[in-house]
Order: sequence, then structure tokens, then C-alpha cells
Amino acid sequence: MATSGTYTYNPSLGELTLFAYNLAGVRNTALVQEHMEAARMAANLMLANWSNRGVNLWAVDLVTVPLVTGQSTYNVDGNTVMMLDAYMVIDDGNADPIDRIILPISRTEYASYPNKEQQGFTTVFWFDRLIAPTVTLWPVPDGTSAQYLKYYRVRQIQDSNLQGGQNVEIPYLWLDAFAYGLASRLAQIWNPPLIQMLKPLADEAYQVAADQNVETAMTYISPMISGYFR
Repeated sequence: MATSGTYTYNPSLGELTLFAYNLAGVRNTALVQEHMEAARMAANLMLANWSNRGVNLWAVDLVTVPLVTGQSTYNVDGNTVMMLDAYMVIDDGNADPIDRIILPISRTEYASYPNKEQQGFTTVFWFDRLIAPTVTLWPVPDGTSAQYLKYYRVRQIQDSNLQGGQNVEIPYLWLDAFAYGLASRLAQIWNPPLIQMLKPLADEAYQVAADQNVETAMTYISPMISGYFR
């Protein structure tokens, strides 16, 4: 059996756009600059929609923040969509660092704390999702309990541009969903009668990719058993 032996298939946004227009019933020879401008806008808006739908595993990374004694609030990169697991790192330089998980709280819960300047070992964090987001720690780092904050975050998917044969920042398993999703959006502008056919295909392709885009891990459910007294 003769096979390619390669795993490098990764079409550019331009190639995906041409295919999406074909799905939407628009021939390549009919395309003008206006079509490509609409495609670039549609592609980036669709990626923004995907970021809203859930965790994109390929866009998850680990951020390390040095702690400052008495400082409770730290800036978060503006391309952060959401914060996931966070932990404090105890590293005195004399032994292996020790990590300790901290938990998220809401704005309301943070507002309920009477002493927001209390220092100690941080146990919770509040992610304030502003245009320029921040993370606030409580108790406030005291300089000795921990030296770093580390957290996993979902970041924004990188911009998609047509210039220079740029690729879309998505893995191989999402190419089909991207093509059909883009075709559905472009059909709304250039061929509305096809939307009824393309939208279910786009939704199905997205769901297939989303079902695969999960971490495989064991789930444990432990009931809490305690005494009951009247």
C-alpha cells in the first residue's frame, strides 16, 4: 500500500476561503476583493464565537506571575478568555517547589470579605473579566507563604489573515468544522437560499470536533457521609 507518509496538511485561510465559497455556491472565478474582505471578517468572528462556546484545548497555556508582598491585584493579558486551574507556588530556593491549588470566587463573594487587605497564604482568586482583565488574590500575598501564582488560561485564538498564505490557528481535527462554518456565514451574504442546507452541516461538523476536543480523564464522585442529629 502506497501512502504519503506525511502529516503536514494544513491549508491556508485563503485555500479554506475558496473551498467555503464553493460550498456556498460561489465559483472561484466570481470572487472579487469584496468577497475576500467579507471572508476575513467572517472567519475572525467565527473564531470569537468558538472561544465563547467552551475551552479550546489548543489555546490553553500556563502563565506564571511573581507575587509582590501586599499586592492583591495583578494584570492579566487582554487575550485571556477565561482562567482555569490556579495554584500558588511555594519556592524558597532551597528545595523542590510545592504547588497548592486555589479556588475561584465571584465578585459578590469577594465583596463580602470584611478585610480585603488581610495578608496570609492565598486560598481563593477572583478573575475580573474587564476589557483589561485582572486577577485578585485573597488573602493578600504576604511574601513568605508563596512566591508565585500559576494558572492555566484559555486565550484568544490568533487572528486569521489572508496575506502571505497564513494558516488558521486551529488543529487538523477542526478544519472541516471551520470550512463548513465559514461557508454557512458567507452564504448569509452571497447565497441566502443555501443557508438552510449549510447551517445543519456546519453545526454537525462543529459538534463532532467539539466532542473530540476534550481531555480524557477519570471522574470520581465521592459522597459526603456525616452524622445527622435533630
